[in-house]
Amino acid sequence: MTKLILDLDTGVDDALAIAYALGSPEVELIGITGTYGNVLLDQGVRNALAITDLLGHPEVGVYKGLPHSSTTDSFEVLEISKFIHGANGIGDVSIPDSNREPQSEPAVDFIIDAAKTYGKELVYVPTGPMTNIAAALRKAPEIKDEIGRIVLMGGALTVCGNVNAWEEANISQDPDAADYLFRSGAPATMIGLDVTLQTLLTYRETRQWRDLGTKAGAFLADMTDFYIKAYETTSPHLGGCGLHDPLAVGVAVDPTLVDTLPMNLKVDVDGPTRGRTIGDNTRLNDPVKTMKAAVGVDVPRFLHEFMTRITALAKHAG
Repeated sequence: MTKLILDLDTGVDDALAIAYALGSPEVELIGITGTYGNVLLDQGVRNALAITDLLGHPEVGVYKGLPHSSTTDSFEVLEISKFIHGANGIGDVSIPDSNREPQSEPAVDFIIDAAKTYGKELVYVPTGPMTNIAAALRKAPEIKDEIGRIVLMGGALTVCGNVNAWEEANISQDPDAADYLFRSGAPATMIGLDVTLQTLLTYRETRQWRDLGTKAGAFLADMTDFYIKAYETTSPHLGGCGLHDPLAVGVAVDPTLVDTLPMNLKVDVDGPTRGRTIGDNTRLNDPVKTMKAAVGVDVPRFLHEFMTRITALAKHAG
């Protein structure tokens, strides 16, 4: 069975990504590694522990990652992140804290150990900045050849960014780490705004979770409604909220959900376009393409899988 690690800055769509993974019988979620972005590291770890408890899976360990980018000494949550995800990252919905503590092993070491233990069976899904995986690759470069796949949520190839005209939010948090990953030779698929902004959720779907009459269903509905409401202000033309992180998990489970373009990518780390994800001219003619960029998505099939899996999980969790 495929082993899955989620690397999360646990905000709203990260929480939905956890639910998608737990609702997918094809994979085993062996751990969650925490990062920063939508929230501070400690808040994200707290959220991941509480959410896995609420969804009936306290066996999933949570590991603390690096608290800031590879080129800075600290991190502060942006006001726009608080507006979109809430001050606590989960739509300002209150759920009980877990009685569990994070695992003692640092996230970077856990990633390396898992790659060596499970090899090609391991799929690693970072949905925040790429700081933890870049640090793991720097510490143990050989895991690029041992790991099965990396499916990352981040970047934009054929559409504009959501930070500025060229930069997507996750990549913007640590462009240098993302560039290191992209150039490392690790087998990675970029699930960017090109496809995630085509996968939209509305109040119609969240009502289905609320109608379950379970604590898990109410949490998912209330949290996601907050997210949808933020999108009504930031992106009213979409008509719903983008399922960014859940789509990355969906592709980790079933790669046929997206159409991909094989190419060697890089991230601009210098100049006015810092944070841009684009093809690497220096490897343009390299016959080996280590990355794929998603450029198309089967929206109806993904949304069906998303709702089916998460609704069943929320009903069973109670």
